[in-house]
Amino acid sequence: MSMTLTEKLLARASRRERVTPGEIIIVEPDVVLSHDNSAAIATIFGQLPQGRVKHPDRLAITLDHAVPPPTVKHARNHAEIRRFVREQGIENFFEVGRGICHQVLCEEGAVGPGLTLLGADSHSPHCGWLGSFGAGIGRSETAALWATGELWLRVPETMRIELNGSLAIGVTAKDLTLHLIGLLSADGATYMAVEFAGDGLAGISPDSRAVLTNMMAEMGAKNACMAPDEVTWAWLEANLARTRPRDFRERLNYFRQAALYPDPDAKYALNHVVDLSQIEPMVSCPHAVDKVKPLSALRSKTVDVGFIGTCTNGRLEDIASAAEVVRGKKLAARLLVIPASSLVLRDAVAAGYIADLIDAGATIGTPGCGPCMGNHMGVLAPGEVCISSANRNFQGRMGERDAEIYLANPAVVAASCVAGKIIHPAEVVRAGDAK
Repeated sequence: MSMTLTEKLLARASRRERVTPGEIIIVEPDVVLSHDNSAAIATIFGQLPQGRVKHPDRLAITLDHAVPPPTVKHARNHAEIRRFVREQGIENFFEVGRGICHQVLCEEGAVGPGLTLLGADSHSPHCGWLGSFGAGIGRSETAALWATGELWLRVPETMRIELNGSLAIGVTAKDLTLHLIGLLSADGATYMAVEFAGDGLAGISPDSRAVLTNMMAEMGAKNACMAPDEVTWAWLEANLARTRPRDFRERLNYFRQAALYPDPDAKYALNHVVDLSQIEPMVSCPHAVDKVKPLSALRSKTVDVGFIGTCTNGRLEDIASAAEVVRGKKLAARLLVIPASSLVLRDAVAAGYIADLIDAGATIGTPGCGPCMGNHMGVLAPGEVCISSANRNFQGRMGERDAEIYLANPAVVAASCVAGKIIHPAEVVRAGDAK
């Protein structure tokens, strides 16, 4: 019997020959992810009889949601996590400033092709762009995983999204995801696996592939993934050589041997075909991610602030596109840029992108989540309008409940901050050239 990529990944994680949608299985994930919520999870874990983490080598903990700590409460939380990490002998611990968990674990090779990750964060499907299974779970489930190393899951049905052709200039993977969510709704993939395929994938960069799997959490997906290809392997080789130079060849070979691929005759619950050439820049309007309109329908909406960053759109490609738009110009609205990781920040500095953004008047933040969940580093005041490259725009997400959040690709965010209103980047660039 044939299987989808997700089914193969879960079959391996449950040590079974095969699984079918709807089955309840017991899985042993290769990676268990948590972040600043690790202190709360440790409190739950402390109520369990085990006392010690069963597989400390499988845990990955990152401080990223409130970094540097904005309050004494957050600082105490971080201190508790550091103490727990020392006591339990957890080696995969990433300190303040390293970046957002989903980005960092991919860069560090903690997760990769063929592996399974369960994480105490809703955007854990992110890692699926590498050909892995990633799903978000609750804090209690995470504590149970720490104690026992296993957890039950229901095998999801799979939705296949076939991408054909190529995106037009100025159109990004963010626009594609907003198009899909607007078309299928915010619950259009509830507890489903989303598998991306098609010849159009070859032309989508690694930075953009992560946007696809990350944003499927906003469509209700249990996980999202795509089979590894030459683009995947090239990215892994380059990044592992940076983050783990001593054993990157060994790790790369491990991933090559672990990689799984869907069967050609696999059965899917739903199939969608997308002509990438027909996608246009899209904007998600307040206060729901599936309230999507074409950028052309929102011309001249005044904005107070823009935010570029998060696990969705805080990578080098995103920062580069924003820098290209603002280069040689001055901002009419505030712009906050937070790289997704320290490696992204380093590369953006080396390429001159950070200087371009600062010269235009932007503010640069510590790698991490920043104001995405309304913690700090740029929360919104009453009545303010924000255009953001993040993944969520529900009421109160980034601060006051009567603030408005529009979601768009990073170039649109940057252009809107130059103009002080929502606008197509090409109009800003043309206006600058005319001067």
